[in-house]
Amino acid sequence: MIHVLAFYLFAILVVSSGALTILSRNPVHSVLWLIMAFFNAAGLMVLLGAEFIAMLLIIVYVGAVAVLFLFVVMMLDIDFAELRAGFVDYLPFGALIALVLLAEIVLGIGIWSAGPVELAQRAAPMNPDLSNIQAIGGLLYTRYIFLFEAAGIILLVAMIGAIVLTHRARGGVRRQNVAKQNRRRPQDAIRNVNQPVGQGVEL
Repeated sequence: MIHVLAFYLFAILVVSSGALTILSRNPVHSVLWLIMAFFNAAGLMVLLGAEFIAMLLIIVYVGAVAVLFLFVVMMLDIDFAELRAGFVDYLPFGALIALVLLAEIVLGIGIWSAGPVELAQRAAPMNPDLSNIQAIGGLLYTRYIFLFEAAGIILLVAMIGAIVLTHRARGGVRRQNVAKQNRRRPQDAIRNVNQPVGQGVEL
């Protein structure tokens, strides 16, 4: 009984947060509602026994993507009046996308009503004593190790490319020369001056 109540609670919160993400006029509030939707979706994944996907939702989507969206939205100088003025121009395109998504949902419900999809014969054999995380880790680091490493290299190249593209050389900036600082002697940095009384120090 508690599982059913938890499922309906998480499901209602996911749907409500998703609707508020779209309907909220403030982009910052939209990102916050999106974070809440991710958290509740992670709760649904835990109820289904997919704790690895739940962990990915929280770490990757909430911890990286959603927080990045939030910082970008907060740092940009967004003209909300201009955004609302252009809403009518994009209304036909948005309605078309909504109709496509509605058709996909109706198609999915129809396929689900036709009968369950037999996936047991296609699934790989799994040791019942292993958890989902252990099974996925075993596959990633044995059978799919080269694909996993290739994905890491692609992400590394993308990160380096983003740094190179955003890095700009600025003129007039005094850069630190560590070797010159290490070669500096005390007599070069200190000057003893026998200053007469009543006169200022000339630099």
